[in-house]
Amino acid sequence: MAHFQLVMRSGPTPGATFALEGDQLTVGRDSSNGVAINDGEVSRHHARLSFQGGKYVVEDLGSTNGTFVNGQRVTGPVVLKPGDVLSFGEQIVLMYEALRADAGATMASARKPVRPAPVAASAPPAESAPGPAAGKRSNSALIAVAAVVLVLVCICVGSLLYVDADPTGARWCSFPFSIVAQVIGAACP
Repeated sequence: MAHFQLVMRSGPTPGATFALEGDQLTVGRDSSNGVAINDGEVSRHHARLSFQGGKYVVEDLGSTNGTFVNGQRVTGPVVLKPGDVLSFGEQIVLMYEALRADAGATMASARKPVRPAPVAASAPPAESAPGPAAGKRSNSALIAVAAVVLVLVCICVGSLLYVDADPTGARWCSFPFSIVAQVIGAACP
């Protein structure tokens, strides 16, 4: 007999475990959902999980940001397999897991089950949208390139102003400005 759960890999509570129990439950931001995820990317009633033939099937409920299985947007019912990555929007990522239980085993304690330690999320599939870390890296690279371009433009403008400030025009005849002077047709002594 298998029991199923969702483990949050990224989102408001990484490492949180959601036990899947019952024939049908919903996922959403509203606290009435079987799996409640309090995040703005999650619709109030985002998706439905139905237990059919010993497996859970996920369906999007017309959410704003979409439901994805392994990076592919859900457009109809999708049967989940252990290890599938379930995403709601771009930031909320959960792992679908099956827990095997021995039906003949005796329970030794009635205490709450221990949650597994959070595991670093594996790289998202190539088709999925980049996560927040990828966005920060590309923003940093873009800012660095823009800063270098700005410094080069300032150096060029400053050099031209320096050369043009000479009332005799002799600086235009020194290298590398002599090339510019020839192009614009200025005469050098």
